[in-house]
Amino acid sequence: MMASFRTIDDTEVSGKRVVLRADLNVPIEDGEVTDATRIRAAARTIGELADKGAAVLVLSHFGRPKGKPVAGMSLKPVAAALESALGRPVTFVDSDWRDDHALEAAQAAEPGGVLLFENTRFHPGEEANDEALAAKFAALGEVYVNDAFSTAHRAHASTEAIARLLPAFAGRTMEAELGALEKALSHPDRPLIAIVGGAKISTKIDLLDNLSSKVDALVIGGAMANTFLAAAGRPVGKSLIEGDKLSVARQVAAQAEGKGCQLILPVDVVAATAFEAGAPHRICRIEDVAADEMILDIGTATVTDLEHRLDIAATVVWNGPFGAFELPPFDAGTNAVARHVANLTEAGRLLSVAGGGDTVAALNRAGVLDRFSFVSTAGGAFLEWLEGKRLPGVAVLRNDAAE
Repeated sequence: MMASFRTIDDTEVSGKRVVLRADLNVPIEDGEVTDATRIRAAARTIGELADKGAAVLVLSHFGRPKGKPVAGMSLKPVAAALESALGRPVTFVDSDWRDDHALEAAQAAEPGGVLLFENTRFHPGEEANDEALAAKFAALGEVYVNDAFSTAHRAHASTEAIARLLPAFAGRTMEAELGALEKALSHPDRPLIAIVGGAKISTKIDLLDNLSSKVDALVIGGAMANTFLAAAGRPVGKSLIEGDKLSVARQVAAQAEGKGCQLILPVDVVAATAFEAGAPHRICRIEDVAADEMILDIGTATVTDLEHRLDIAATVVWNGPFGAFELPPFDAGTNAVARHVANLTEAGRLLSVAGGGDTVAALNRAGVLDRFSFVSTAGGAFLEWLEGKRLPGVAVLRNDAAE
């Protein structure tokens, strides 16, 4: 349990109505949920609260209805999937937040009961962090629990304003996410290595700047590494680079050096003349990349070098793949490093925290998604945490938030 954030261990919920913010923004086709991962995650906290005798009143957004009711963006189809995950009845409350129906349903809720309310974004006050709408949400219950880290980077009525109106606590999913991130970045065991991949430096300048002041080694992968290599005067052929960001790459490298952070770039690569599955390719040193070739993955020498570095590391934070992992054989580097991290994690030698859409997809393809210490599916919130930014939905849960 984390001392810096209030969790549901810090409150008594028996006989109380608990307003719980979950992230039930799940894919639905033909009225059926096609991926219940987020629902199962929310079910843990919902079930625990209900078992403790609370009436659990579940709020969530769904899609982008832009402040008005949209038939295809109702949370009603989610109720059955949530009921299945919980193994207990779930009552759907059909209210667009413009009447008193939600309040009446909440006041009639029994201990141990679970109510799922309509899409919070059906009202324009949600995304505006409107105090009046937050007051409507707060009037539903006596305690507020946020279990949706994935929305914590947004100051919305159901994530930020409401937490200033009720005693506010982190749910189990939020607690696990915050615990992993704090352990990895705020109070890490060292050496601490960060792996940052992806296509563009421009989308990760804040991330690189923040991490270079916190980690012992910063590993650059993906097409982003090509820009760093080109900035250092190395041949990259016709590889994807950001030509207007060469000076930024040099600045990041200099800043890292000045902060005592080692910047690690590939020493060899997988090169090909065509970007397509199964394309003819070769492994070569950076110096030997031909003018008509493009870099599509890291080579075996780079993989070996990274494995040796990881062998002596205590913590790794990972955001972004090493190569074009969607196309074999250019997934080999990412797969090899991911499996090595997984093996070290299972051996108890490494704390591994990863996140970001492409990262989750790459680790899933490598078959190691469940073998890391923690993999975040929070997307934007995970990235903003790594960038060192203040997350409104998290800040209001801090023990010193009211001080």
